[in-house]
Amino acid sequence: MKYDIAKQVVVPGKFSDAGVNPQPFVIPALREWHGGKGDFSLTATSRIVLNTSNGKQLQRAANILKQELKDQLGFNLLIVKGKAKKGDIFLTLSVTDKSIGEEGYYFNTEEYVTISAVKYQGLFWGTRTLLQLLEQKNSIPKGVARDYPAFKVRGFVLDVGRKFFSLQFLRDYVKFMSYYKLNDFQIHLNDNGFKKYFNDNWADTYSAFRLENTTYPGLTAKDGSYTKKEFMALQQLADNYAVRIIPEIDAPAHALAFTKVVPEIGSKAYGMDHLDLHNPLSYTVMENVFKEYISGSTPVFTGKAVHIGTDEYAKKDAEVFRAFTDRMIKYVEGFGKDVRLWGALTHAKGTTPVKVENVVMNTWYNGYANPVEMKKLGYKQISTPDGWLYIVPAAGYYYDYLNIKNLYNKWTPSMIGNVQFTPGDPTILGGSFAVWNDIVGNGITEKDVHDRVFPAMQVLAQKMWGGNNTTLTFDDFNVLSKKIGEGPSLNISGKLSKNDAPFTARFNFDKKDKQIKTTVATYTEGYLKNALSFSGKDSYARLPYTEIGYNYTVSFWVNPASNNSDGAVLFKSPNATVKLKQTGTGKLGFSREGYDIDFGYALPENSWTHVVITGTNKGTSLYVNGKLEKRLYDNWITFTDKDKTKVRKSETLFFPLQTVGGFKGKLDELQVWNKVLSDEEILALK
Repeated sequence: MKYDIAKQVVVPGKFSDAGVNPQPFVIPALREWHGGKGDFSLTATSRIVLNTSNGKQLQRAANILKQELKDQLGFNLLIVKGKAKKGDIFLTLSVTDKSIGEEGYYFNTEEYVTISAVKYQGLFWGTRTLLQLLEQKNSIPKGVARDYPAFKVRGFVLDVGRKFFSLQFLRDYVKFMSYYKLNDFQIHLNDNGFKKYFNDNWADTYSAFRLENTTYPGLTAKDGSYTKKEFMALQQLADNYAVRIIPEIDAPAHALAFTKVVPEIGSKAYGMDHLDLHNPLSYTVMENVFKEYISGSTPVFTGKAVHIGTDEYAKKDAEVFRAFTDRMIKYVEGFGKDVRLWGALTHAKGTTPVKVENVVMNTWYNGYANPVEMKKLGYKQISTPDGWLYIVPAAGYYYDYLNIKNLYNKWTPSMIGNVQFTPGDPTILGGSFAVWNDIVGNGITEKDVHDRVFPAMQVLAQKMWGGNNTTLTFDDFNVLSKKIGEGPSLNISGKLSKNDAPFTARFNFDKKDKQIKTTVATYTEGYLKNALSFSGKDSYARLPYTEIGYNYTVSFWVNPASNNSDGAVLFKSPNATVKLKQTGTGKLGFSREGYDIDFGYALPENSWTHVVITGTNKGTSLYVNGKLEKRLYDNWITFTDKDKTKVRKSETLFFPLQTVGGFKGKLDELQVWNKVLSDEEILALK
């Protein structure tokens, strides 16, 4: 363990004891609490009251809170200005205690709840605390909290370059991060796969740049991208939710997307994923790309900070790499932006100067940028250590799921790799964890990524807000954390019950049901009594659910007619489709996010078959007439490289439940459970 010593500051609290009511559980935990006596209850007649003197800023937070309380509790509260009464929520920006900073707030519960802060961010975090308390139960213990973060940057990095994430996912993630008071969302906009997995040929190697680009129209990825307008709206949403979007354009390595469009800037020495930094055109192209997003009176990158990448360039050319880094820092700063970059300057040792002042570095691997050296040089750092905080889904290296117990017990942003800085060191701005989608095409979905991020987000929110302040043991935290979800308007995990309480749904289709809306579908004689009968792709019924996430069991009887077309559908939702005939195979299967998967089994025509599908975060299983037919769990992709590298293939499914139908035939006795039934239980269903 290496140490770096700086001074520690202790701020004395206002109360000498904890008071009567014990501190309520939220994530991250309240930094200071003094318990009162009794509880406060929110009711349908409560109001959101704004302090008259700062109405405009408060209105933004109040509008969001109003909608969220409606989503969460069904209460449609009035927003008014003036004085609060019993049962109200009072919002104000009139705090005199400036020591809580821009993100601190007071949360005072007496006859009404008062959330007060110096700035919008702090006030907004106070509303997150309110929502988390109400998610657990409708009464809030009386008392006063003084809450503020230990670290300025509490971040998450998402690689959208090697795997596309829908705009909806990014918008949901802004809200999800905000619910846990994470304020820094770095979007890694371009990257490429590894050449060895693509026939050792750069032309075949996957690469993508995810933003609309007019200077180089061929640059924008064809398989998923964001328009400028969409990206600007995303940043506006983030601003409302007290989150910063940090757009990252990565060069001069990881640069295949650029060299495919302008091949002459690709490096002959190091490969086409490296810019040729001896060619002046490389500088022109990268400056043109950045300029498109940061110039003008209404730039596409609306925030203050822009990340310029600078990761993992060939060591032999350190001097020219340093010159490129310095030039890009100054170029981007010339448009009034603050620059962030990846730590590379220990790896790229040299004499060429690189600007330090006002530049923030993500220190990720101490061999690339030694954090003690970087501090001596004068860089401010965001602790992003790969050995603690890198998720690379189903890759077989780094983490598939982070070791959250170890993180909870041992890590804070003051720790970068094996270097421990003193808590409170002003040069360590905070921390960030990351998802890298290195293995292009391995079947991992947005849902699979979220399954990995969610438990990490809860633990790291605690560590980045509170530092070492973990009064609860990990086991207690882990149990209590299950009571807090993604935020009022989200269900990214596809849960059909709260806190994983047992859930079952049964549709026997015996008679018309107001929960089910049919379109060109009829009730007819079924396997048991009646069934739903469908006449093709425009014939379906809408169910009261969208989808069910891991873990689940879905059981149904199906009787397909004999002339179904290729691609005929059984179930559909925005995220996935279960097909009677997977395109081109004639087999039962499913499709999601551009992947078509089949079970290798064709359903018999004109007879009833009992089908059960179960799904977990590891894979999907098919049972036919009570017996296991196929487990999609341990399939592998074998690459053509010299080592014949094998990686795990993800064949998971969030089961679609928005509509049933879209084929010719009948379906009966649909049942859904939010658990995986055992083989014996499945056999007993038949």
